[in-house]
Amino acid sequence: MLTQYAIMMFAPSEDQQPLAYFRGYPLYATHVVMIFFAATMLICTVIGNEALIAVEGALGFSSELVYHGQVWRIFTYGLINPPTLGFAFSMVVLVWFGRDVEQFLGRRIFLTFYGVLYLLIPLTFTALGFWRKFALAGQPGTFGIFIAFATLYPGALLFFRIQAMWWAIGGVVIGTLISFYNRDFIGLIAFLLPVAFAHFFVRYEQGRLTLPQIPMPSLRRKPKLRVLPNPNLDSDEDPDEPMAEVDALLDKIAKSGLASLTEQERKRLEKAREDLMKRESPRR
Repeated sequence: MLTQYAIMMFAPSEDQQPLAYFRGYPLYATHVVMIFFAATMLICTVIGNEALIAVEGALGFSSELVYHGQVWRIFTYGLINPPTLGFAFSMVVLVWFGRDVEQFLGRRIFLTFYGVLYLLIPLTFTALGFWRKFALAGQPGTFGIFIAFATLYPGALLFFRIQAMWWAIGGVVIGTLISFYNRDFIGLIAFLLPVAFAHFFVRYEQGRLTLPQIPMPSLRRKPKLRVLPNPNLDSDEDPDEPMAEVDALLDKIAKSGLASLTEQERKRLEKAREDLMKRESPRR
């Protein structure tokens, strides 16, 4: 079952293809998000610091003002991005690792994932706002994107030939220690929530995590079961042989990423995906 789900997820569908090409370079939704935030940085640079303070007062997140009806601040806080090295590094992380995450999840699920990452902290601060006032401004850190990448490809070699898994663990440990040193326990929550969400979201999309199901009584009458003939029983083809080939392709993707597949291997994976969808269709 896990192998079948992996076929559906890894097969290069329409949703996993680039939005467009610019001079032969593929452009994904990740690049569009980065360009959008880069544009906000340019606008903040042009209007200057004094005007930016006024803009922050109108668009920045404030739990107190949200309780007074200014709900838009939950969505607009990320538009305030003065030029900083931290912002530039965040954009590099978004493009570098976000593209691989998007290729795995598909465009629609990736945008949903990033949207939840964007709203997670202001919604959490809004929920805790009855206890203490919170303020927030600036594009959220993209560490959650890197955590998603490290969850997908823990063995990928990055800087200094250190695996992505160890970079992720080191980043989480350092961020936690900084929060403890500053006695900033609310900041610790804001740091760990996106990390946990990114990790478990990817695990769920991989099929390695299932959500608990609450049994609900059904008022509908259960349909009678009927036996369907299996068209594969009379076939001489060994079902284990093509599945072994697909397993090898999935292992290659897990080690080197989706981009490592050749055109012929992509077609083989896509054919396995189509065959699986045909077998599943009578059950729906």
